[in-house]
Amino acid sequence: MAISLGLFSSLLSPRETSTLTFTKPSPSSSALRMVRTVTSSTVSHSGPSKIRGIMKPRKVSPEMAALVGAHEISRTQVLKLIWAYIKDNNLQDPEDKRTINCDEKLKKVFQGKDRVGMLEVARLISPHFLKSES
Repeated sequence: MAISLGLFSSLLSPRETSTLTFTKPSPSSSALRMVRTVTSSTVSHSGPSKIRGIMKPRKVSPEMAALVGAHEISRTQVLKLIWAYIKDNNLQDPEDKRTINCDEKLKKVFQGKDRVGMLEVARLISPHFLKSES
């Protein structure tokens, strides 16, 4: 025996409906089983979405471009490329992996510092993203 309740249907959008089904437990199981069925879970978009925030490619300074190899790149990609560079060149401190020993390329990006903590990286790359003229 199954009982269907449209309990949450008022909370969902008109295109998305939900049904909760409660089934009577079999003699071998003592638990009540709940099944959620979604009949339409996708909503069509009218057009392509705009890329915003840290995912949007921005122009970078010449020092940053020399390090990452691109003149326009997103913040997330810059962080990935910097960490790849650090690991490829073995620039992490062996005793404290959270500390980066900067070489000449990284010193240009990290304000001339010899050693940088991993939590400082995001703050130190911010000035290298140039303001867009919109």
